[in-house]
Amino acid sequence: MSDSVKKTRMITESAIMIALSMVLSMVKIFTLPQGGSITAASMVPLLIISFRYGPKWGTFTAFVYSLVSMVTGFYPPPVTTFMNYLLVVLLDYVLAFSCLGLASLFSRFIPGHRIVSIGFGSFAAVFIRLVCHVLSGVIIWHSYAPEGMSVWVYSISYNGSYMFCEVVISAVVMSLLASVLDFKTLKRPAAKTKSL
Repeated sequence: MSDSVKKTRMITESAIMIALSMVLSMVKIFTLPQGGSITAASMVPLLIISFRYGPKWGTFTAFVYSLVSMVTGFYPPPVTTFMNYLLVVLLDYVLAFSCLGLASLFSRFIPGHRIVSIGFGSFAAVFIRLVCHVLSGVIIWHSYAPEGMSVWVYSISYNGSYMFCEVVISAVVMSLLASVLDFKTLKRPAAKTKSL
């Protein structure tokens, strides 16, 4: 396969996976009033791109998804300064979603166990998204915290109420898919293949 054909294939597959993630993000199981919802495994297509083409291309694809997500569903933050507005864009969109492309990088921490490493990499990448949202909650959305409640407790409980489910759903779905599909070849994995 020539480089131009490979590049075209990568771009096409990434565009399809971005679109699929957007569609799955619209299938909401549970939604919170200030944003955030449990979806039908909407992060999985982006995680698959990371395992298929590596963390660099995966991060780029997830970054593009973050821009599309921001354009289609931006929640205006309660801020008055440009810096805080920029922090919302970074923490709730750009960084939160771009980190999903690093799943294949995190999976390398568990070598020799393909399915477990893919599950772990997926868990770690989506967990970092949770951390980004928690930091945004503390820095930007703190005004929504009930009086007398720690902003950290508020942000962790609010964002954790939907993101923890997203973390688990993504890791489980990716592990199940990895048991029947090799993301690099799009074929059934070899019976004794343990490495990525």
